[in-house]
Amino acid sequence: MKFRNIFSVLLFAVSMATLALPAVAVAQVNKDLPVVELSIKGNKLKAELANDANTRTVGLMNRFSLKTDQGMLFIFAQSEPLAFWMRNTFVPLSIAYIDNKGVIVNIADMKPQDESTHPSAGPAMFALEMKQGWFKSRGIVVGDKVDGLDKAGRAKN
Repeated sequence: MKFRNIFSVLLFAVSMATLALPAVAVAQVNKDLPVVELSIKGNKLKAELANDANTRTVGLMNRFSLKTDQGMLFIFAQSEPLAFWMRNTFVPLSIAYIDNKGVIVNIADMKPQDESTHPSAGPAMFALEMKQGWFKSRGIVVGDKVDGLDKAGRAKN
């Protein structure tokens, strides 16, 4: 193969390098989600709403910080056993699984980028992710009620 100028050589090299690389997905980040104010045992928090398949799938992935009293509320269409993992999630999180009556079913700590699953202890309709240790530092435990879920709306799909 004969090249006529340096531009052709560079274009060819870039093309070959691109073909040799695996397909890289663009890092998705949930942005500008609606926010709801919730309260647990008098502890107020603001939670972004992940209420459809896409926002639930992306969750808090590809973020590198989370404010102290802010998190994400995942809303599902019905109560069912749930399980979360931390793929592409860089902030250590605690997750509270919540049933359809707003009662916390269980709380689990999750390590950044850990792909092992963290299941709910029973059927849950919501999952609330906060900075790791948020629930524990406030004395929030299984059986506590989350107030304000009625303002969060329903799952869209």
